[in-house]
Amino acid sequence: MLPSREMGAKSLKPPRLILHNFLTSEECKELEFIHKSSSTVGYRPNVFSTTLSHLIATNSSPFLIPFVPIREKLKEKVENFFGCEYELCIEFTGLISWCRGACIGWHSDDNRPYLKQRHFTAVCYLNSYGKDFKGGLFHFQDGEPTTLAPMAGDVAIYTADSCNIHAVDEIIEGERLTLTLWFSRDSAHDEDAKLISLLSKTMLHSSINMPEVKPPMLASINMYWFSLDLASHQQLGFDICLARMHVLGFDVYSCQAEGLLSDSTEILMEPLQLVRGNELFKQEFVNILHALQSDMTAATLLSMEPKYLNLIRQNTCNGRYSFTTGKVQTCQMFNPEVQPGDVVRLSKSQQEAVRSLESQFMKDHQAVEMIFSCTTCSRNQQNFDWERFSATMVALKDYSCKLHKELLMSLSYWRSHGIIYSVPPECS
Repeated sequence: MLPSREMGAKSLKPPRLILHNFLTSEECKELEFIHKSSSTVGYRPNVFSTTLSHLIATNSSPFLIPFVPIREKLKEKVENFFGCEYELCIEFTGLISWCRGACIGWHSDDNRPYLKQRHFTAVCYLNSYGKDFKGGLFHFQDGEPTTLAPMAGDVAIYTADSCNIHAVDEIIEGERLTLTLWFSRDSAHDEDAKLISLLSKTMLHSSINMPEVKPPMLASINMYWFSLDLASHQQLGFDICLARMHVLGFDVYSCQAEGLLSDSTEILMEPLQLVRGNELFKQEFVNILHALQSDMTAATLLSMEPKYLNLIRQNTCNGRYSFTTGKVQTCQMFNPEVQPGDVVRLSKSQQEAVRSLESQFMKDHQAVEMIFSCTTCSRNQQNFDWERFSATMVALKDYSCKLHKELLMSLSYWRSHGIIYSVPPECS
C-alpha cells in the first residue's frame, strides 16, 4: 500500500517518491473533464489518451492552461528529489485512461531505443482504486513500496530506467485515469518548444482584445473508433465520443441522418442536436466533440456539492461562473433559461434518424457498457432538468473564454522565454 510519509531519494534504493494529496480534488475533476471530452483511442488495447499537441490540433488549446501549474510543481519536485535542478525538460505530458481489460507487464519506461531520452517519470492518479475502478494496482518489481493502490491526488515519481521496473494489473471494472509526465536531460526532446511552436501557428491571428473561442474540431474520425476485436474493427466497434454521451443518457440527432441509406462517417463532424429519451434539445452543436464537452460539463458540475448547483442555477444569469471554484464574478448578462419550444418531442422520422446514427456509430453496445461501465447512468430518468443543463452550458462557455484569454496573455511570454510557465497576473 502507499506509505504514510514522503520517502527521500537517499533512503530508498531504487529511489522513488510517493506523495499524497499532491493534486486537489478540483484539479483531478478538471483534468478528468478535459480527458473524457477530448480523448482518442490510445496506444495500447483498451487505453484512451489525451496529449497536449492533440488539444492544440483540435481547437482545444485553452485546455492547456490547467496543466501549466501542475507541470511546474511536478518538475520542481523531480529536480529537487533527484538533485538535478535546472537540468530537466518535460519530454511528454498526457492524460491516460485504462479501461476494463487493459494491463501492462513488467517494463521500464525507457525500454525502447526511441525512449532512451526519458530519465524520470511522474504519474498522478486522478481517481481512486476501489471507488472508481477495480484492478489496476501498480507494482514495483524491487524495493519499497512494492504495490501502490492509486488514490485521487496522489503521485508516484521514479527513475524511468531499469532500476524501477514496474507493472499494472488488469482493470476489472471502471476507468483508471492518470496524468503522466516524462522528464529528460536532453533539451532536444523538450515538449515546451514543440507546443509553443504549434500554438504560435494556430493562434497567429488571435487578439487579446477580441478573444474568439473557436469550437472544438475533430481529428480523423478513425482516432475515435474503438473495437475489442481488431479482426472485425469496423463491423464491431463504436465511436468513443458518442459512447461516452450514451452512457450519460444522451443520444444525438442530425437532420442529415433522416432517410440515410448508407454509411456517412463524416456526419459526426457536422451540426448535431442532443436527445434524451423522447425529447430533442433544439440548440445545435457544431459537432460531436462540442456536444460531448457540454455533456461532460454537466456530468462534472452536477457531481459537485449541492451549493455549487445552487450557484449555477441561481446566479449564472447575473454573472460569470467559474468551472473550478464555483464562484460567480459579475459581468455581462447571460440567460440560461430554457424557453418554450427549446425542448420538443421527437417525431417518428427523427426517432428513426437517431436509431440510424446509433446503429452506424455504436455497433457493439455490449462493448460500450463493458468499457465505460462505471460511468453508466439511468437512461430512463424522468423529468430531466434541461434548464439546469442549459446553465452548465453557460458555465462551459465562460470557462472556455477565461482559459482562452489566459492562454492569449501567456503565449507572448512563453515565446520570449522558450518555456511554458504560469505567468503572474501582474504581468498579464
